[in-house]
Amino acid sequence: MAELKGKGKFGALIQEARKPENQKTVESETLEITEPENQKTRKLQNQKQAEPVAVEAAEMVNLGIKVPKSWRQHWAAEAKRNGTTMTDVMTEALTAKFGLPD
Repeated sequence: MAELKGKGKFGALIQEARKPENQKTVESETLEITEPENQKTRKLQNQKQAEPVAVEAAEMVNLGIKVPKSWRQHWAAEAKRNGTTMTDVMTEALTAKFGLPD
């Protein structure tokens, strides 16, 4: 391999790899996609679909609270298992407790 000036430490190697005769071609193959035989699939049942709340064209902001990390991890996992988000749950709880502004 000839050393290329001004191309850095690996310039010659890169130039050699870019040559057409060194390029690998991939022939298109038909792949059959199948489900693993022993894998259990689970559909989330009883998923709660949060009712969409009519939100005016207002600026969205973050709402942060401090809780123990273990609580947050637990809540995040439960929300995921139930097919919802913590944002939906917190919004629903705060709306139920305090209502929405007029």
